[in-house]
Amino acid sequence: MADSQTEPAPDNHGAQGRDRFVGSTPQEVLLSVFGYPDFRSLQAQAVERVMAGQETLVLMPTGGGKSICYQVPALCRPGMGLVVSPLIALMDDQVAGLRQVGINAAALHSELESDEAAKIRNDLAAGALDILYVSPERLLSPGTLERLSRQKISLIAIDEAHCISAWGHEFRPEYRALAALPRHFPGVPRIALTATADQRTRDDILAALDMPQASVLVSSFHRPNLNITALPKGSETKQLVSALERHKNEACIVYCGSRARTERIAASLREKGWTALAFHAGLSPLEKRAALLRFRAGEPLVIVATIAFGMGIDRPDVRAVIHMDMPASPEGYYQQIGRAGRDGLPSDTVLLYGGDDMARARHWLELSNAPDTEKRVMRSRLEAMIALTETTGCRTAALLHCFGETLSEPCGHCDNCRHPVVTFDGTEAARKFLSTIYRTGQKYGALHIINVLRGKRTDMVERNQHDSLSVWGIGKDKPESFWRSVTRQLIAHGALRSEGQYGGLALNANIARPILRGEQSLQLRADATAELENAATLRGRTQSSPEALPEDKQPIFDALRKWRLDEAREQEIPPYVIFHDAALRDIALSGPLSLDELALIKGVGRSKLERYGAAVLAVLAAKV
Repeated sequence: MADSQTEPAPDNHGAQGRDRFVGSTPQEVLLSVFGYPDFRSLQAQAVERVMAGQETLVLMPTGGGKSICYQVPALCRPGMGLVVSPLIALMDDQVAGLRQVGINAAALHSELESDEAAKIRNDLAAGALDILYVSPERLLSPGTLERLSRQKISLIAIDEAHCISAWGHEFRPEYRALAALPRHFPGVPRIALTATADQRTRDDILAALDMPQASVLVSSFHRPNLNITALPKGSETKQLVSALERHKNEACIVYCGSRARTERIAASLREKGWTALAFHAGLSPLEKRAALLRFRAGEPLVIVATIAFGMGIDRPDVRAVIHMDMPASPEGYYQQIGRAGRDGLPSDTVLLYGGDDMARARHWLELSNAPDTEKRVMRSRLEAMIALTETTGCRTAALLHCFGETLSEPCGHCDNCRHPVVTFDGTEAARKFLSTIYRTGQKYGALHIINVLRGKRTDMVERNQHDSLSVWGIGKDKPESFWRSVTRQLIAHGALRSEGQYGGLALNANIARPILRGEQSLQLRADATAELENAATLRGRTQSSPEALPEDKQPIFDALRKWRLDEAREQEIPPYVIFHDAALRDIALSGPLSLDELALIKGVGRSKLERYGAAVLAVLAAKV
């Protein structure tokens, strides 16, 4: 794939040179360049502060329009906008998108060919670039700093700012050196942006960047288009396929906890007829680039990945994000599910979790060599994640609470809202389970404990004479699935912990003892039946997928998508940088008959109207 810098810079405005928008209002630039009549959420406030030369920290969810917060003032203020970004894929997508709207943008990173890097240096020297993206490593190299110090810089944007915080889920040590930027660019306003940061991380970002007086703008983290579901692990492959079935011929991401697991699951999906690719840090650069190319090209495929795949993924039409293993923190979880539905259309997120996940995560955290202060923070985040999986209330509200946000009412689109949880008095069941662990010596795994409870003879039971214990068979009236649920919830409650190489279960005495003695009652959730589980996972195509177009409009939308794909292949860019699906849907629904009518569609700015207007109208005319 050609890097986005190889695409010829648009000449419809470029001939006027840099600073051609200085004197225009941000509102005018938003409409004429980007094709949007109004700012969203906190965009207007962020732009206003940067225009006034104030330093600002913006927290806005993925898909909320963070880039507008710095792209618009970068064009309205004199000089070149400088954007620090951590990943090449993210920079390339942003550059390609800006070039589509007539902005001369470029990116400096390690994968540039020498002639491409030379062209960017020439454009820099000539003052021809509107916005330059650069990685922190490249920015802080002596040659780059010296070259940029001769430029007039309109602003410095630090994207994915959580990378600078040791408390962030994607900490990158090289980001710490960005605190030196004011010495090299005195008086240039900085704007830091991130989609995920709790209060501790926010404070650390401001301290690390030396921005104590910065305005902090926090928009709602609520994504109403995301259907959030969490399910106890059962038949994982069956659960995964059930979640994916609703999204045939659509892009999906499946997150796994290990490299080997991504390979196994991707292979299993391919055997079942899915187009699935594994992605993890152990792949060669060529393999990773090939997978990323196919994903960015708009293919309807399933990426099965570790968290090495996520940041920098700008594709807006990911319709499902599925976690096969529990993330370590709500921040990481939110960042990952944020890859779904960036275009604002309905999308599904499904988290599969189990007691083994919880016990193992706690065990490894205790063995960590991290300082006690860091372990305390990590532990609190892990416990918040565990509580999120087992909550009986609105799951969206529980997630937002982790970021200091309170919903005024239940969201209505998570699994617990769609199918309210049934609870029961689980005190007696908990006492039976805890007693069995105690009587068997606190060293066996869940399966053996359940076998003893249910009176199931196995080699291990007979070898250890556990069939002679007083707890033998006291739980035979309940199925194995019931006791697995009790196990998981006792682990989540903190009454059990995992010990030893083989993960045997032991009592956490401070919590377990009051339950065993009957001094404390315990409400447990009744796990969903298979039928309810399927209904809760995904609510049917008409509800979970983007709203169906009227029957007569679907062929128009399909024709527009085909035209877009052909155009994207010709230019060697991702289809979504030409038009998002949301824009094509609006075009199909409204059926504009002229360029003036097409210009009224959101996302159709002046440059795209000039580039593609005639072709779009021709597609529409051919379908009439």
